[in-house]
Amino acid sequence: AALKEVEQALVIGVVLVVLVTFAFLRSARAGFIAAVTVPVSLVATFGGMYLLGYSLNNLSLMALTIAAGFVVDDAIIVLENVTRHLEAGMSRIDAALKGAREVGFTVVSMSVSLIAVFIPILLMGGIVGRLFREFAVTLSVAILISMVVSLTTTPMMCAYVLRAPGEHHRPNFFARFSERGLGGLQWLYGRSLGFVLRHPLLTMLVFLATVLLNIHLYVTIPKGFFPQQDTGRLMGGIRADQSISFQAMRRKFRQFVEIVRSDPAIESVAGFTGGGQTNSGFIFATLKPLAERDVTADQVIQRLRPKLAQVPGAVLFLQAVQDIRVGGRQGNAQYQFTLQADSLPDLYNWGPKLTQALQADTSVITDVDSDQQQRGLQLNLTIDRDAASRLGVSTRNISATLYDAFGQRQVSTIYNALNQYHVVMEVAPQWWESPESLKEIYVSTSGGALSGTQSTGSIASTTPISTGAAGALTIDPAQAVRNLRTNQIAVSGRGSASTGAAVSTTPEKLVPLSSVTRWDYGTAPLAVNHQGMFVASTVSFNLAPGKTLSDAVQYVNDTMREIGVPTTLHGSFQGTARAFQQSLGNQLLLVLAALAAVYIVLGVLYESYIHPITILALQFSGVEFSIIAMIGVLLLIGIVKKNAIMMIDVALERERAEGLEPGRAIYEAALLRFRPILMTTMAAILGALPLAMGFGDGAELRRPLGISIIGGLIVSQILTLYTTPVIYLYLDRFRRRDRDQPSRVARVMGSAGASA
Repeated sequence: AALKEVEQALVIGVVLVVLVTFAFLRSARAGFIAAVTVPVSLVATFGGMYLLGYSLNNLSLMALTIAAGFVVDDAIIVLENVTRHLEAGMSRIDAALKGAREVGFTVVSMSVSLIAVFIPILLMGGIVGRLFREFAVTLSVAILISMVVSLTTTPMMCAYVLRAPGEHHRPNFFARFSERGLGGLQWLYGRSLGFVLRHPLLTMLVFLATVLLNIHLYVTIPKGFFPQQDTGRLMGGIRADQSISFQAMRRKFRQFVEIVRSDPAIESVAGFTGGGQTNSGFIFATLKPLAERDVTADQVIQRLRPKLAQVPGAVLFLQAVQDIRVGGRQGNAQYQFTLQADSLPDLYNWGPKLTQALQADTSVITDVDSDQQQRGLQLNLTIDRDAASRLGVSTRNISATLYDAFGQRQVSTIYNALNQYHVVMEVAPQWWESPESLKEIYVSTSGGALSGTQSTGSIASTTPISTGAAGALTIDPAQAVRNLRTNQIAVSGRGSASTGAAVSTTPEKLVPLSSVTRWDYGTAPLAVNHQGMFVASTVSFNLAPGKTLSDAVQYVNDTMREIGVPTTLHGSFQGTARAFQQSLGNQLLLVLAALAAVYIVLGVLYESYIHPITILALQFSGVEFSIIAMIGVLLLIGIVKKNAIMMIDVALERERAEGLEPGRAIYEAALLRFRPILMTTMAAILGALPLAMGFGDGAELRRPLGISIIGGLIVSQILTLYTTPVIYLYLDRFRRRDRDQPSRVARVMGSAGASA
């Protein structure tokens, strides 16, 4: 279902990108040329993915959806430049050749620098690097292919598809309306840009304020790992009192199952109890499809919590199953925090205190649970070896008798005409619930060895026995005959026969278990693990609604300081929480590495260390920093610099070719590139729109990427259009002053030499 949602988002993104080209170019032919780039680039990308061994999955399709807005950018720049020369009266062939030649370097600079943004992701290790490497490679392949298509296929189609200067046609209402609207926007931009260039200091103050604001946002904004997903599945762990019996635990388990099943959003429930610990169990629930329910998985959990809390003596911790979960110990919640101690008493003392303190406030984290269990009742059984030896009872016989009574030993198989049944020997259930039943257990002095033979074809002979005061065994002959005939009927027609009975059919001397053993009650640790040189216990928790993992990390650390945990104990986050902390430390490094990679590439292309600074100066846009949003920030670094590249390329060309002053050159360049800047920005926004507005299966993973791209583009678009010309002029003055500095020094040295 998630894959289908991404495929639909890809189709919608392609359609929106094609529509924006028609709207801005006001020509069906021009729109068709730009639209060809999208399917050609995507289909060719499929070929590259096949050669690389990639599959069509959520991440690769998400990259292709974003690529739908990127691959058309290069074609738009070439097409717009060719169209401008056609409108000036050039022939189609000449306009195509000149237009492609003029923007060829711009297209290469934009594409190569955009790919450079993904270099840090390709080199990144850990779970995040492995997850997003396929995303980065797929998007890079799509951009490279679109660059080749834009410099070859697009000019060729312009030369043969666009209308010649003499082919006049009457524009329709939409074309006239679009032209007037774009002309009005360009006039307004020209007037406002003139004001900005006349007041550069004010613009720089606004720019610096924006940079400081974004630094503040990066420090204070909540940070997360991966968005909480609604996969349609719930998983829950049950924690009951440590002294609970299996029968009582089974009743509580059934109560939990009925409560969960009664929710209207639940489709089915399954689970089990027992296993490693009697007081634990697990429940797995499947939700109805999204179309059939109006709540998310987390909302279902929230409304189930009050109902589940009504079950006394046990707690059920529910969590939504996530597609991406990183390691960690098994716990009853999504995130784990491990407390390690130098000694067991310290852990017994402070572990419950920390768990209780974390449970006190549910505004940040919920479902707090600890696997540390040291208060469970335990029965210690001690064998009096002297008494056992005197009565002829071995420890092996005692162990076998206890296992026969409480271990559910399979002793035989009953066959009928259509089926077979395992015979399991155990005491009656009412004797499980109290240790007093041990007083009613008797041990055979011979170990219950099989005696006698049975050639009747019976699998087992079940003979009721009783013990007298002296331990003598008596047999009910009538009951034995009835059992024997029952087994003969059940196995009639079979060739095999039993050679002995599973239960002894001869008199045995039995000794009361209480005469050779003694027992006492106590407490024992049921779940304390060792990690290296330390004893440890793990606290698991879920996030409260509206809280992020960074809030939880801060809350746990603050709680440890408040309750005064000594230095002999230290805690660390594990699993997903640990991976989040590691990625958090790499986020700023990743962004800086991406900026450095782009700067190096642009410096090589422009053969200058000044102009790349102008292009990168606008790479500050405030967005929420999760892993997905961070990928969006890296994409913004590549998208936003396109606007600056288009302006600076034209400005440098005007300075060299026409000898214009820098101020006039950058002003004309900004107006000339206003239309392609708007077109490429709108194409990128509309390409990401299906991701930002997705509410289907798996949309939680994709939505932050779309929102960060759209929000960042809207903010950075305004900054780029106005601050790039101002920064260009300031850095141009610095460049000129730096170039003239040696000549002034030489003049001063020459004057000094003449005076001497």
